[in-house]
Amino acid sequence: MNHRYGISLGVSPREPLTRAAELASAIDRDGFEAIWYVDFQLGMKDVYAAMNLAAEATRTVQIGAAVTNLVTRHPTVTANATAALDELSSGRALLGLGAGWSAVLGAGGRPSTLGEVRQGISDFRQLFTGTEVDLFDTTVQLATAVRQVPIYLAVSQPGMLRLAGEVCDGAILMGAADPEFCEWQLGYIHDGLEKSGRSRREITVDLMVTMSWSDDEEEALDEVRAWATSQAATFHPWKQMPEAWEQYRPEFEKAAATYHLVDHLSTRADHRTIVSDEFTRSVALVGTRDECVGRLRQLWKLDIDRITLALLGGGRMERLGVLTNDILPAVDLPAAGSPEPDTRTDL
Repeated sequence: MNHRYGISLGVSPREPLTRAAELASAIDRDGFEAIWYVDFQLGMKDVYAAMNLAAEATRTVQIGAAVTNLVTRHPTVTANATAALDELSSGRALLGLGAGWSAVLGAGGRPSTLGEVRQGISDFRQLFTGTEVDLFDTTVQLATAVRQVPIYLAVSQPGMLRLAGEVCDGAILMGAADPEFCEWQLGYIHDGLEKSGRSRREITVDLMVTMSWSDDEEEALDEVRAWATSQAATFHPWKQMPEAWEQYRPEFEKAAATYHLVDHLSTRADHRTIVSDEFTRSVALVGTRDECVGRLRQLWKLDIDRITLALLGGGRMERLGVLTNDILPAVDLPAAGSPEPDTRTDL
């Protein structure tokens, strides 16, 4: 692969936990750069158990949760678990952090504010270096700290986008696989970089993409409708968004009222029929194999470093094979009608 790719996946409650090691080994073998595991305690098996199994089954791929939060686990617990993952993987751990949504709401909590996330990033920086830090009126120090694990922030709205640009090692760009939407988001990351005096090289921008391909468009849409509804529900409270997306606000309101936490991304979820096909096509890559290849090419024109593809459930090993051996290599080939590269060598 000429481009940098990652894989995002959940730890299915319907599969043995050891399956995580098998999938991770295949992802590592196929040359992907990172594996991001969904952290959702109500609908999936434990993310840290899965990541530890993955660490021992792989050699080069980076491993992290995308994303964890500051609410469902105490920061010292998260930092200690991440340090263990880093040891098992010989320094390949990543920390994916977000304000929290499904996991937090499912535990009866509330998502963290922008200020709380900023403070949480600072706390993790100190914990990972073994520095004393004051947490909840208690001075703590992580005895297992070895190195500064890279911190990626899951971002979609302006405040979090700027924060990632200011202080994070990476940004996990969430929301939509739509170039216009992504350009709008990237502008705020650049604002954060400029504010902090950092260069673009100091942050890895990882675009999270959900993709479904089939010769039957309805089949492809069905696979991602539940995920599209979950995205619509998160968009509901947004005060700012690209102008072209304002037309979907009635769908966001309906999705927020009907979305079911436990079903979350399930293809059997009742909320999967809530949003329109037009919105679903905007947030996900949906279509034939060739259409998905074309849209991936468009995304690579953006100022991003990596695309992480969600590995949907149901025959995931087979899906991985199609990605590795067909779709992603095709992205690197010249598009139809494009001039062939000049490979001649002057003698």
